[in-house]
Amino acid sequence: MPRATRKKRRVLNVLGKPLVPCNMNPVTGYFRNGYCSTGPTDAGTHVVCAIVTDKFLQFSKDQGNDLITPAPGFPGLKAGDKWCLCAYRWKEAYEAGGAPSVVLESTHRAVLRIVPLKILKQFSIKN
Repeated sequence: MPRATRKKRRVLNVLGKPLVPCNMNPVTGYFRNGYCSTGPTDAGTHVVCAIVTDKFLQFSKDQGNDLITPAPGFPGLKAGDKWCLCAYRWKEAYEAGGAPSVVLESTHRAVLRIVPLKILKQFSIKN
């Protein structure tokens, strides 16, 4: 009897299309594969591909998540870097008036449970 084949599930972005990589240098993503994909162990829902700004980096540091300072396996970020951000942190920054730009093609659709597409589109830029 032939083995049943499992159809591979496509990972989609907020536009309903296949998710494209966010950044490979530095390598981003919860799974450090360049994609803002998520899974059951990703409590922070790191699905927003953003171009970080100094304002956002300082906001995140003030909230207790220092993305600026290098650490083992992490080069530290600077303004202009693309990075997969936690959806909740991006929303907090938005509410505080400091949300960074978003690359919709590289932003996982899971963010839509937290931030409406209408808001994300206001911050969108092309990859």
